[in-house]
Amino acid sequence: MASDLQAAEEQQLPSQTIQIYPPSSDVISPFWREKYEREAKKYWDIFYKRHQDRFFKDRHYLDKEWGHHFSGSGRKEILEAGCGAGNTIFPLLATYPDVFVYACDFSPRAVNLVQMHKDFNESRVSAFVCDLTVDDLSKQISSSSLDIVTMIFVLSAVSPEKMSLALQNIRKVLKPNGYVLFRDYATGDLAQERFTLKDQKISENFYVRGDGTRAFYFSEEFLRNLFKENGFDVEELGLCCKQVENRSRELVMNRRWIQAVFRLSDDVNSSSIMEAAVKGSSGQEDIEPGVKENSLMGLVKNFEVDISEGVAADMFGTSLSNDFEMIDVNVRGSNYKIRVLSREYQHTCKSTGLMLWESARLVASVLAQNPSIVAGKRVLELGSGCGGICSMVATRSADLVVATDGDASALDLLTQNITSNLKPPFLSKLISKRVQWGNKDHIEAIKEISNRGFDIIIGTDVTYIPEAILPLFETAKELISSKGGITWEQEPAFILCHVLHRVDEPSILSAASKFGFRLIDKWPAGTQNNPSKGIICSWFSQNASEDYIPSTALNILYFQTE
Repeated sequence: MASDLQAAEEQQLPSQTIQIYPPSSDVISPFWREKYEREAKKYWDIFYKRHQDRFFKDRHYLDKEWGHHFSGSGRKEILEAGCGAGNTIFPLLATYPDVFVYACDFSPRAVNLVQMHKDFNESRVSAFVCDLTVDDLSKQISSSSLDIVTMIFVLSAVSPEKMSLALQNIRKVLKPNGYVLFRDYATGDLAQERFTLKDQKISENFYVRGDGTRAFYFSEEFLRNLFKENGFDVEELGLCCKQVENRSRELVMNRRWIQAVFRLSDDVNSSSIMEAAVKGSSGQEDIEPGVKENSLMGLVKNFEVDISEGVAADMFGTSLSNDFEMIDVNVRGSNYKIRVLSREYQHTCKSTGLMLWESARLVASVLAQNPSIVAGKRVLELGSGCGGICSMVATRSADLVVATDGDASALDLLTQNITSNLKPPFLSKLISKRVQWGNKDHIEAIKEISNRGFDIIIGTDVTYIPEAILPLFETAKELISSKGGITWEQEPAFILCHVLHRVDEPSILSAASKFGFRLIDKWPAGTQNNPSKGIICSWFSQNASEDYIPSTALNILYFQTE
């Protein structure tokens, strides 16, 4: 009768396939979108702390593209909006001895780089911190006094809904008939395509980079309308395209940007508007050996690609700022070098498996201190992520260890970490396999490795998504050994370690019971009126200060089957 009831319940529970990380979506979550906006200054400040003045090239092409705007009789006053480290400022100062440049950026560190530059001269440059969407420029610059404002790859870092605020701010300090010289990213650029593939979209044509800085990609129509709506006429506007080929890697990369000249005027003269592809003959970009450049769509091929060297390197499959880092993990005197996603890039990552969580550190420490937990047993880790430190520690005393994860990227990195940290005979005892919870084919593949099931199943920080809980216990039930032991400690067990997030403990216990698991012990507060109470406490020394407990928020649940 009981077996019939259990079978009926299992029929009512649909088989689910799920990973422990959120599914990919078109845009990032509102939480991160608001965080990027709120902390934009911080992310750019960190950017300049890391790269100093080495990231962007000095813009020596300005004279060739817009020289007639800078030259002429009399002193010209210019604002470099979003000056960064001064890559526009100092080429201008060197070429035009009569110009005076106001330079602003909302990164204090960037402004400091300008002021510390060897060619900085207060008689020719005034550098100050300013958020163009918040701070009034007229408090630093006299109203209607500027001849030119340069906006070189700066407006793209502003949220689209705040771009008008920046332009209205600029209008206050620009002379009637003053000019805005503009160059920025265009839709269809290869970098935009790569952002799309990495699920880093904030809104339409607006993306976040791995380091938290943001980039908007302009269409000609959007840019034209934006400036017109804010009181500017279009003098020139065109799409610049460049095709760069890496022969050795057989890659062709399309770089696209928009170049434009806008004029502030009360008189709208439609005949003055010229919308055409921008023409120029600036110097060629420094390109690594084996790379050639071609013109695209009939545009002049000798444009200088004013894209950062870091981004250009990324287009070739390399990066000056690697997405991954090596961390040292010490487990009871044994050191592991684990490659994980760099902390700097974790906020844009959909897969939690590319990081190392504190729960894994705690369980690895427990297993190292108490090898009897897995000694002579078959061990399965569900959702091991790229670190796999629990599985690697278990190989010291277990007969067989299988580390699994549902994310292919995490699994690839896990395999690398295992190979680089374990040597025979331990290496031969550890197998890594892909398992999406509830996937029958994946489960059957694990059964082929150990047809008698597993004596110990481990899961660290795998219970924080509600939709994952039932498939998790379903998979554990399929793979746990049905063979009992003489004592409580020898019975097959499922050990979970986690911080309570979106799933509370009653929900976890309810899902466990549906698949025949009962809670035997928990830590830090043991279960009441249970003869096995104290199993987990016995893993820790009487002097708690001697144990590695990375967070007081961690919990351990110890399950066995009915």
